[in-house]
Amino acid sequence: MTERKPPGIPFESWVDKQIRDAEARGEFAHLTGAGKPLPDGTDTTYDELWWIKRKMAREGLSVLPPTLALRKEAEDALAAAYAAPSERIARRILTDVNVKIRDMMFKPPPGPPLGMKPYDVEQVVREWRERRAVGGAGDAEQGPSHP
Repeated sequence: MTERKPPGIPFESWVDKQIRDAEARGEFAHLTGAGKPLPDGTDTTYDELWWIKRKMAREGLSVLPPTLALRKEAEDALAAAYAAPSERIARRILTDVNVKIRDMMFKPPPGPPLGMKPYDVEQVVREWRERRAVGGAGDAEQGPSHP
């Protein structure tokens, strides 16, 4: 639409003519989404970040508040510690995540509270040994038995 509106023609009728001419040329025939219903969620209130949220959903991305992300990381670290091939590696995994938990406890970011404390490394290592002794190395799905 590089054509300029001629003087003396009302704007609305000029735009309508441009649209009719483009339709006649078939310029709207192969647009993505043509003939398909609008996506769900169009009846909600306007959100300025709608396009970012839709892009993140399409890309399979998510952003958690820092405390929730650390909770998830701590759960994953505990499971990894239980599945670790050696006691040394299990201790290192727990020590690393405990540093992050302590940092967040003393400098909490905005958002929901962390609601957890550092893992008792010795207790988890005792459980790790017990699981190894009975051949239950695949029991990493169970939650910790410490407070």
